Order: sequence, then structure tokens, then C-alpha cells
Amino acid sequence: MSNSSSIRHFLLLALADTRQLQLLHFCLLLGISLAALLGNGLIIRAVACGHHLHTPMFFFLLNLALADLGSICTTVPKAMHNSLWDTSNISYTGCAAQLFFFGYFIAAEFSLLTIMCYDRYVSICKPLHYGTLLGSRACAHMAAAAWASAFLYSLLHTANTFSLPLCHGNALGQFFCEIPQILKLSCSHSNLKELGLIAVSVCLALGCFVFIVFSYIQIFRTVLRIPSEQGRHKAFSTCLPHLAVLSLLLSTAVFAHLKPPSISSPSLDLALSVLYSVVPPALNPLIYSLRNQELKKSLRALMSGCFSATTHCVLPSVIRSWCMS
Repeated sequence: MSNSSSIRHFLLLALADTRQLQLLHFCLLLGISLAALLGNGLIIRAVACGHHLHTPMFFFLLNLALADLGSICTTVPKAMHNSLWDTSNISYTGCAAQLFFFGYFIAAEFSLLTIMCYDRYVSICKPLHYGTLLGSRACAHMAAAAWASAFLYSLLHTANTFSLPLCHGNALGQFFCEIPQILKLSCSHSNLKELGLIAVSVCLALGCFVFIVFSYIQIFRTVLRIPSEQGRHKAFSTCLPHLAVLSLLLSTAVFAHLKPPSISSPSLDLALSVLYSVVPPALNPLIYSLRNQELKKSLRALMSGCFSATTHCVLPSVIRSWCMS
């Protein structure tokens, strides 16, 4: 038994027991992280430098790519380090930082996906008001609100989680630090502050989910009324990537945390945690680029070096341009 004042480090769950499997997991994580860095980096560069992509949909996609990069860079490097050097230690401050940044980027991603659903709703159901409802200033404000609310959410949860007394050792049943695993080490299983924060978070998440469901009901009703088959196909093609990304994130995260205890096992829990924390940032760029012809064309031009030397821009200038109207 120990308390939180005496804990200097935590023990993360090992991805494998044998040295060969540890090296294999290191190579797999390296491949996934490189794919995520390459895919999201290309999307950021393509949107930033492709002036024809300076639209609300691609602006939010750029923000989503930033959230994906932050998410995978928070959890994977430490897991790779532990697999390569056959260790499981993470410092107390390192665990707190990992928990904060992972919660920050995941909350920002979910907020951005909700905003992107609103973008699709306005684009399909209210096309005549698209320029008014989603002007450059409005897009910048919505993106800033998503990042600010995610920061506040993660800060409150991290501060409250690490203020709890810990007396059940320092071994975490996860390969990275997350709130449920820290709470399992707490001396109290009925902390009112944390329960209150979780209740508020659940209500906000449910509110976003209901908004997404309602928006897509309206979208599908509008699309089905389009007379031409080509028009319906084009409208659906702009929604499918968003639905695929949202479904991948929500299905894996919800099942990982709400699955019946009877089917729970360390290997299944580990596989599910990898699915919702590591796989989506690598797959999201592929999902979006496969269905969007404009983005595919820009990515092909970017990878083949077809941008001229005069096409020079940096990300801060793009963000500033979105804040001006």
C-alpha cells in the first residue's frame, strides 16, 4: 500500500512478454506512427498550400489532422520506448502530462468531428446560407472554441484525477496513462468531484452525439429528395468519410470502456485501446483522401513535386487568413 505522495513513477502494461514480440510491436508501432505522421502531414501541407482547398470543410480537416498528430505523438513514442528497451516505467509527471494531452487531443477531435457534421448539414440542407453561416470568421471561432473547450475539459480532469489519494500501488492496466486506470488506484471509489466531472462530460458527449444523429437524419432526408442519381452520389460521398471516421472513433472507444465484464480480458482490453488511440490517426487521412477528388489531386501534386516555387505559404499565415473577413 502506498499513497500518492510516495509515488514517483507508474508501471505501464507491457505490450508483450517475450523479447521477440516486444521488437515486433515496436516495428508495428513505428510503421503506424510513420503512416500517421506522413498522412496527416500531407493533408496539413496540401490544405495550407492549396488555395482552392481554403474552404470550411478542409479548414476543419486541417484541424482534425493536427489533433490526430497530437494524439498519436502523445501515446506511441513512450510505448515504442518501453518495447525497445524492455521497460514499463513512466514518471509521475510524465503520466500526468500524457493523460492531459491525450484527453486534450481526443476531446478536440470529437469536438471538431461535431463541427464538421454541422458543416455537412449546412452544405447540403441549407446551401444558400452556407457562406453566411460558415464564413471565415465563424469557422475560426468554432475551431478556437473546440480547442479551448478541449483544453478546459482535459485540465479539469487531469487536475482532479491527480489530486486523489492513491493507495492501490502504481501498476496501470494500460500501455498509456488514462483516467479510468488512475481511478482504479484511488483509495476512494466514490469521489464526488470526479463523478460530477464524468457526469458533465457524458452529458456533453451525449449532446454532441444527439446533434450528429439529428443532423444526419436531416441530411439523408434532403439527399433522398435530390432528383438526379449523380447529385445524390456526390452528396453522399462528402458525408461518408466523416461518418467512417466518427464511427471508428466512437465504436472502439465506447466498446472499450462499456463492454460487459464477462468478456473482458487483458489482451482484449489492450487490443481495443490500440484501436481507439493509435489506429484512427493513421487511418483518418486515408479515409478522407480516398473519397475526396480535390484532396486526392492536391496530394498527388504535392507528392510529385508539382507545386511551383511561387506557391509558398506557412500554416500560421493560413490561420491568420481564416481569422480575417
